[in-house]
Amino acid sequence: MIHKTHDNPQGHAEASADALAASLFSEVFIADQLARDLIGKALPKGMQISHFSVLNLLAHLNVERTPAELAEAFHVTRGAMTNTLSRLEWAGHIHIRPDWDDARRKFIAISPAGRAARDAALAAFMPRIADVVRDVGADRVRAALPVLRMLRKQLEETLRHESRGSGGR
Repeated sequence: MIHKTHDNPQGHAEASADALAASLFSEVFIADQLARDLIGKALPKGMQISHFSVLNLLAHLNVERTPAELAEAFHVTRGAMTNTLSRLEWAGHIHIRPDWDDARRKFIAISPAGRAARDAALAAFMPRIADVVRDVGADRVRAALPVLRMLRKQLEETLRHESRGSGGR
């Protein structure tokens, strides 16, 4: 039996919450796609967003990371991260060295060329995203950031919980 939402206040609240969730995620997905397109078009030739993201993280951390740690940080498979790291190594943007204590493990560090490539990428797209923020309004962006961070943290926690229940990746 199908209940009309106006006959069932709880059903109306659930439908309203579902519509809100659908609207929120629709906006997030579209904004993500548009931001990736804007940034991707501004990146130096041959650099992909995944390459920039790894270089940016390594530059910020300024410490070596294992491929598994990087895969976890970006919520991708180890195979996908290995592919990205191979391309970055081929371009001279990272150094990969063995773990001297455990030959099965490797450590990844950004190279001087990688830092320069990351800086060039930032210089290419920062003016474009700064214009977007200026047009939206700095106060509005500041107000949205805590909600977006909370959303990200809740999604991470949900995925972590589901991953534990299914035995992980």
